[in-house]
Amino acid sequence: MKEEIIIAGFGGQGVLSMGKILAYSGLMDDKEVTWMPAYGPEQRGGTANVTVILSDEKISSPVLDQYDIVVALNQQSLDKFGPKVKKGGTLLYDTNGIHNHPKRDDIRICPVDAMGATLEIGNSKAYNMVVMGALLQTMRYKLPMENVVKGLKKSLPERHHHLIPLNEQAIRKGESLI
Repeated sequence: MKEEIIIAGFGGQGVLSMGKILAYSGLMDDKEVTWMPAYGPEQRGGTANVTVILSDEKISSPVLDQYDIVVALNQQSLDKFGPKVKKGGTLLYDTNGIHNHPKRDDIRICPVDAMGATLEIGNSKAYNMVVMGALLQTMRYKLPMENVVKGLKKSLPERHHHLIPLNEQAIRKGESLI
């Protein structure tokens, strides 16, 4: 089995971090993995996306035209990548700031109020982990939470490891939104 995913949004939303954690989680689950980030020159506010492929077999190329799952965190990303969801695939998007909601009937559409969920948790910095939880819930690959936590530990600097329980709580909150 192979799952091809793109996560897209603005810089500062944790797009690249989500991709890195997903990639590390796949490695911990003995999957073949690619992680290919793309971003503008701005640190915050510019566009950012990351393509992650998880597979049981060797991956021939990380470059894709269509995706099994598209995660769009803003309108520009939804406009650009929404049409690139494969028939039968999944489009996951944050409802905040979206004014043109997708209307395809050949894919699964999962709107998520990730920002609202972070307010419930009480920490807006957990936004990307709420989205990560929703993504994990929509995937065909079911990555064990212990591997996701290992992915978090691998990608977070050690000085932030005290935040792992909050991140795990945010991931579980995100899973509950699907």
